[in-house]
Amino acid sequence: MRKQFTLILGGARSGKSSYAEAQAAALDGGVLYVATAEAWDEEMAARIAAHRSQRPATWRTLEAPRQIGAAIAAALTPDVACVVVDCITLLASNVLLSLPEKSDEATAANALLAEIDALLAAYAQSNATWFVVSNEVGLGIVPAYPLGRHYRDALGRANQRLAAAADRVVFMVAGLPMTIKS
Repeated sequence: MRKQFTLILGGARSGKSSYAEAQAAALDGGVLYVATAEAWDEEMAARIAAHRSQRPATWRTLEAPRQIGAAIAAALTPDVACVVVDCITLLASNVLLSLPEKSDEATAANALLAEIDALLAAYAQSNATWFVVSNEVGLGIVPAYPLGRHYRDALGRANQRLAAAADRVVFMVAGLPMTIKS
């Protein structure tokens, strides 16, 4: 199978990660699982531990909350046939929370798009099939506070950039995949 880039979008608990993991498990070769979550509290630490325990022991995990492109590029080895990035949503949170408190929308968008460009550059240099997971956050209400609006807009732009570069885009609803680009 030639390498392919698949973006998997959907809402919270729509089945995005399970779908990405099932797709990766169906391929031959090593899997590099790129986790972007940071354990800011006990509940998040428990979620991370649960996710980690559910993955096959043969998969290699790379924790990359920021500077994801460089981290993946450094971790790619010839045995990596598949990369799963879970998820851009938390990467966006990490990037925006690392900015100065009064950053504007353009600063937020540019910081996240720089991460996305670095991720796409790592994909271009790899021979692996990639599954990238991200939430679609543009279907809800307009956030009531500036950071929420910056987050929604930056993630929306990041998802657009990823979708444009992707070979396939899958939208998950209630655990059901709908291919919207192939």
